[in-house]
Amino acid sequence: MARLHLFDLDGTLLQGTSAPVEISRQLGLEAETVALDQAISAGLIGPPEYAAQVYELWTELTEVHVSAAFEGAPWLERIREVWEEIRQAGDYCAVVSLSPSFFVERLIGWGAHAAFGSRFPAVPFTEPVDPSGVLTAAAKVEIADRLCGEFGVTREDCIAYGDSLSDTDLFAAVPISVAVNADRHLSGLATHSYMGGDLWEAYELVRHAR
Repeated sequence: MARLHLFDLDGTLLQGTSAPVEISRQLGLEAETVALDQAISAGLIGPPEYAAQVYELWTELTEVHVSAAFEGAPWLERIREVWEEIRQAGDYCAVVSLSPSFFVERLIGWGAHAAFGSRFPAVPFTEPVDPSGVLTAAAKVEIADRLCGEFGVTREDCIAYGDSLSDTDLFAAVPISVAVNADRHLSGLATHSYMGGDLWEAYELVRHAR
C-alpha cells in the first residue's frame, strides 16, 4: 500500500520562521509579523484574525516580493531529494499549511504532489481576504482525508510532519508523525522527533515504516 506524507510548512520545511515572516521581510515589516506569529502560536489569535492582519500589512506586496521571499527563505536541506525518493517509492507527498496559498503552491515545482494553503487573493491585492478560505488545524485533517481519497490511501497510510499547535489535530489523526524542530504543543503526540536542518534525516526516521 502506498503512503501519503503530509508536510507542514512554517517551522517545519522552513526552519525557525514562517512564510508570512519571510514575505514581510521583503517589505520591511518582519517585526510586526513575528509578533503575529507569536500571538497565534500562543493561541491569542486564531487563523482568520492572523490572515486579516497580515493582509493589512501587505498592501504593497508584489509577485517580485513573493519570489524573493521564497527563494531566500531558510529552507531545510534536501527537501527536493526527499520528495523525489517518496515519488520513486510509489508514495505521495503533500504540503498543507496555514500560510498563503500563493506561497505554498510554489512547492509543487519542487516535487510535491499537492500543496494547500489559506486562500488569499492574487498578488497584488485588489480584493479582500475571505475568512472562509483560511485554513485551521481541523482543516488540515479534512484536506488529508480528501487527499487520501484522491490517492487511494487511508489515514492509516499517512505520515505527518509538523512543529506546532496547528499540527496537533493531524498528529492525532494519523498513526505515524514526526515532530520537526517542534514546540511544546506536540510533546507526547509525535511518534518520532527530529531537531536539525536536514529533511532527509527526519524522513529517515520513518522511511521504512509501513
